[in-house]
Amino acid sequence: MAGQTIELEREVVEHRLERVLPEPLREHYVVVCSRRFPPKQVLSEVTGLDRADFTTHQARRILKRLGFTAARATRGSAPQETAAAATAGPHGGRQAEALADHVGKWVALTGPADVLVAADTPQEVLGWLARHERKATGGMFHVPANSSEAEGVAPR
Repeated sequence: MAGQTIELEREVVEHRLERVLPEPLREHYVVVCSRRFPPKQVLSEVTGLDRADFTTHQARRILKRLGFTAARATRGSAPQETAAAATAGPHGGRQAEALADHVGKWVALTGPADVLVAADTPQEVLGWLARHERKATGGMFHVPANSSEAEGVAPR
């Protein structure tokens, strides 16, 4: 790639991105450490290559070979809730499912089940939103780590 031979391992990619916040998604994403990243951000972070040196499709292909899930970001309306889905909780259980990987983190949402960014502190989330000129139109909050934290039960 870019006239260089680069060897990558899945574990190295995951380790390098543990503390990196994903940039806003455009058309494609790759899932690393349960978070969606733009493929070019991932490859640039782990190789040090300039993003102009490779295409999104090259990045996707390489990351898929390492076993990461790569897909196209979908835009549009959320699926209609059925009666059964409505009993699964707010937003047919979609919000709980979307937040499951972010337990104990602060999140900013663009919709009820669309996580824009998740981080350890509210300051990190706000900094990310400011840097990328984005708004948390679906709200910003801390995802509770357990049911007593969610219910507001006082610690013993």
